[in-house]
Amino acid sequence: MSAQMPLFDDAEVSPLVLSRRAAIATGFGFACLMRRNASAAATATPSGSVSPASVVSQPARQWGAGAPPAYLPDPDVIVLDPSFHDLTYFAAPIRRLWDQGGWLEGPAWSSEGRFLVLSDVIQSKALRYIWETGEITQFRPEGYAANGNCFDFDGRLVVCEDFFRRVVRWEHDGSVKVLADSFDGKGLNSPNDIVPHPDGSLWFTDPGYGDNITEGHADAPGGPANRDGRLRWNIGRELIGEIGGTKRQSDHVFRIDPDGSVKAVLQEVDLHDPNGLCFSPDYKKLYIVSTPKGPGQSIGGDQAIHVYDVNGSTLGPGQVFADMRLNGVQMNPDGIRVDVFGNLWCGASGPLGLCGVFVFNPAGKLIGRLRLPQGCSNLTFGGPKRDHLFMCAANSLFVLQVGTQGFAPS
Repeated sequence: MSAQMPLFDDAEVSPLVLSRRAAIATGFGFACLMRRNASAAATATPSGSVSPASVVSQPARQWGAGAPPAYLPDPDVIVLDPSFHDLTYFAAPIRRLWDQGGWLEGPAWSSEGRFLVLSDVIQSKALRYIWETGEITQFRPEGYAANGNCFDFDGRLVVCEDFFRRVVRWEHDGSVKVLADSFDGKGLNSPNDIVPHPDGSLWFTDPGYGDNITEGHADAPGGPANRDGRLRWNIGRELIGEIGGTKRQSDHVFRIDPDGSVKAVLQEVDLHDPNGLCFSPDYKKLYIVSTPKGPGQSIGGDQAIHVYDVNGSTLGPGQVFADMRLNGVQMNPDGIRVDVFGNLWCGASGPLGLCGVFVFNPAGKLIGRLRLPQGCSNLTFGGPKRDHLFMCAANSLFVLQVGTQGFAPS
């Protein structure tokens, strides 16, 4: 995202329209407004009214320690349909918890441990956010450029490791098991996102975004992501054993069966550059994001969210659920999750003023947005009640308490 990109204003429903619950708390809202009047972050208009600082205001909203108190309702929580009011909480502002990352991905909530696991892909760190203290700590000393994470139905952590181009699971006894590192006699690309199914299977996407020196490692010489062999593909980590895949193959969406076998449920011809994915709450649908072309590709995805019927261990024909266009601009979707009502929450990158989180109802209608100062790569619901939306956005971790709950497990 460039600082020179244009700013956009939303002409839809105002973010300051109070919900029925908010109207009951008129006195509270008035007190917040008075406090905001005294804040330097609020901008006085010629008429004397006060406009709260937001992502697109000048000066822009401040974040973190030392920032003025947040205006409520948050001006960057944008209601596009009245139904979105029921999914938000008027007295909760978007908060930035941390901004010392490189490129953050793969947030997953541990209900048992009450912590959030997340990956810093380009710094190859496995991190943890602790609920009780609000600290970000090292989870493991080496993350192997991990990307997506999830906890399975037995509470075990499953990790997509870009550097080793594999999927691993951490067992309850502390050992690690490789679940997938090849298909059809070829190494994987760079497993990206993964979700569990109650039948014991795991479903994951395998685009090639980690097949570069920034997010994993390049191909061996001659591979699609290192055709002329100039990149020194096998340096940068202290390794034990062999690197997994060494040459990029076609993109797939895979299912790891309970017996350990790896099967392709979608081929590259079906969907280019698959990225984020999640099931509907009844597990009858699988949503998958298609994103721009990765290293070694000549054709990229269409930057839309697709939906497929789940037929046991296979998928039916897909269709576009949301084209991810807003105000004439093609956004780039990434990670997705659903809440208990089946609404889909999607992290998106694009111009300042448009990027953040898009929220669709089960019919595919855009009903609300969360505006962030950076594109959102991935997100999940967490907290003891699963009513906090954690958002990874470039080097930062944001959170918003919401009026719904995430569908578990994350």
